[in-house]
Amino acid sequence: MTAEPPKVAIACQGGGSHTAFTAGVLARLFETPTLRTDVDLVGLSGTSGGAVCALLTWYGREHPDLTPREVLTDYWADLAATDPVNRTANGMVRWAGALERMGVPVPDVSPYYSPASYLSRIEYLRLLERHVDFEAISALRDGSEPALLISAIDVLTGEFAIFREDELSPEAILASAALPDVFKAVEVDGSYYWDGLFSKNPPIKEFVTNGRLPDPDEIWIVKINPERRSRVPRSVDGIADRRNELSGNKSLNAEVGFLEQVNGWIEAGYLPETFTHTEIERIRLDRPDLGWRTKLEREPAFIEGLYADGEAAADAFLQRRRP
Repeated sequence: MTAEPPKVAIACQGGGSHTAFTAGVLARLFETPTLRTDVDLVGLSGTSGGAVCALLTWYGREHPDLTPREVLTDYWADLAATDPVNRTANGMVRWAGALERMGVPVPDVSPYYSPASYLSRIEYLRLLERHVDFEAISALRDGSEPALLISAIDVLTGEFAIFREDELSPEAILASAALPDVFKAVEVDGSYYWDGLFSKNPPIKEFVTNGRLPDPDEIWIVKINPERRSRVPRSVDGIADRRNELSGNKSLNAEVGFLEQVNGWIEAGYLPETFTHTEIERIRLDRPDLGWRTKLEREPAFIEGLYADGEAAADAFLQRRRP
């Protein structure tokens, strides 16, 4: 009797431009036999840039005329600052960061009153709509597709939200990526949301606590923020980098800790047989040279380098999984 393939869910941590690495990971994974025949993919989840990558992968997988690699590659090539206007805007972001690091006062402007924030919001929504036909998503669903979980946080209540396949819109994806200093709160169905980094980065626990989803045997986490550093940061930039990393990992570690506790209860026989052990695997971005400010970097060579790093990391992960 042939054993059933393991049920796998993939969770994509957020991290701005650094999630070009995630795009490379997913592009490589989804063109290999592993994701077609060796495992049963039951879900994808993501936050912020990870939410975009999860959405593009899900859409490319389900669309009859596309592939995840096509959609992911086209999106990130489009996002890269290649035309003169976008190159100028990208340069201004880098220059403003350099001035701030040198102690030069940089005026704070609320995203509610900033023309740059308004234009960035419009361009972000247009970018999503160029690569995903949101109105066609319902036609792609037949009940056999993996779940898609996108996280954001309600600004007024402090409660996290999960947007599912039937709730997807450009605004829902922007809600997951809306950094409070860059975008005003995003309205979706009368509620206002900020970046999901404050809540679920990325959603993991929902894979095993949502009664409508098959419990995964494995969860693969595409991890952007490093867990450990070799020394205590002393510079202003170093402190800001580590603070950003710790903040981005806090919710992830809490959810992984919950799953590991449940695994321990299962092994000890404290839970009914309906509960199943869930193995946690990680595919990590290993670039200690990257600071948090580069999460806004859109220079083409930078994006392409991270994408290639992701492909290499996926190859190494698949090699480790081979019997």
